Amino acid sequence: MELMAGGLLKILGALLLAAMLTGCAGMVTQRLGNTLADAVVNQDDPETVRAGAPAYLLLLDGLIADSPNDRNTLLAGARLYGAYAAIFVDDKARALQMAKKARDYARRGLCADWPQVCKVESAPYDQFVPSLHEVQADGLEALYVYGTTWAGRIQADSSDWGAIADLPKVEAVMRRVVAMDEQYDNGRAQLYLAVLNTLVPPSVGGRPEVGRGFFEKAIEISDGRDLMAKVEFARRYARMVFDRPLHDRLLKEVLAADTKVPGLVLSNVLAQREAAKLLASSGDYFLE
Repeated sequence: MELMAGGLLKILGALLLAAMLTGCAGMVTQRLGNTLADAVVNQDDPETVRAGAPAYLLLLDGLIADSPNDRNTLLAGARLYGAYAAIFVDDKARALQMAKKARDYARRGLCADWPQVCKVESAPYDQFVPSLHEVQADGLEALYVYGTTWAGRIQADSSDWGAIADLPKVEAVMRRVVAMDEQYDNGRAQLYLAVLNTLVPPSVGGRPEVGRGFFEKAIEISDGRDLMAKVEFARRYARMVFDRPLHDRLLKEVLAADTKVPGLVLSNVLAQREAAKLLASSGDYFLE
């Protein structure tokens, strides 16, 4: 792990040196931020990411400090901080701190160009939603990262009822993303909507059948290659409605699938780990 981390730091140092020598710091900074994010999502060893990503995080912090209004770098930082906090940080206080930083970077990335969204994000739902329609195609990525990191911030502190009350706004953000491009990020916006609609049972406001539609759409868009969509379909929907045949079929498909999908490698490896755990506990859960 140390050798891998050291090698990455040498490569990153060389890229930064090249940026200074060419005099194209802005362009290379943008590319570097995107390259860092790509390197993480295409890694097939989660432990390497756990060990090496903090160096990426520090580097992105530095790049953002140097160019505090660069939207691309802010969004790269938001994505990486959000993902790392959600996947690799077990300490709740630390995870919350990182999730907050991810959300801050995302807000800055969106609201520098669309300040009207941030001005009303604390306003009632009916005042907030119209502001989302001000964001057009060139703001799609910023809006999406804004929504995902907001969801991550809520997830990091599920005891904060004030934050939980914002879930309908997060759903509105994702619905706007889907309205702009239903296939965005391999259908991941559809997956977020699916999860948001299956967080709780129908008795307290959940809408499992609406969620099922979003799960199926997410799987269709990725041609079944986004394995996390099937894992969450099994976990969130099949378990909620006690459909063991669907549950076990989805998880077996995940375990038999190829994880090597560009942009989804790390997610797919983690999905297979979760699928194995869920399938192993299937008998106990369904009491069969």
